[in-house]
Amino acid sequence: MAKISMIQKNNKRGACVMKHKKNRLLLKKALKNKNLSLNERFELHAKLVKLPRDSSRTRVRNRCIVTGRPRGYIRKFAMSRIVFRKMALEGMLPGVVKHGY
Repeated sequence: MAKISMIQKNNKRGACVMKHKKNRLLLKKALKNKNLSLNERFELHAKLVKLPRDSSRTRVRNRCIVTGRPRGYIRKFAMSRIVFRKMALEGMLPGVVKHGY
C-alpha cells in the first residue's frame, strides 16, 4: 500500500490538470501559430510558464486504484500487476482467463 499522502498529492495534481486543461491547451495552440510576431509568442510563453507546475499532464503518475502502487501499472485495468494477478486468479475480473500452454 502506498503512502496516503502520495496518493492524495497525485489526486491533487490530477485536479489541477483538469482545472487548467483548457487554458493550457489554448496557450499551446496559440504558440504554434507562426504568423504571430516574436514578442507576441514570447508573451504567450510567459503566460504558459506562469501556470502552476502541477497543471502539466506529465506530472500525474498512473497509480493502482486498489493499492496506489505506482509501478507495474496495467493501463487497461487501472491496477498494478500484483493486484491484477490476485483478482484474476480469484475470478473477479470478467473476461480474463488463465492461458495454459
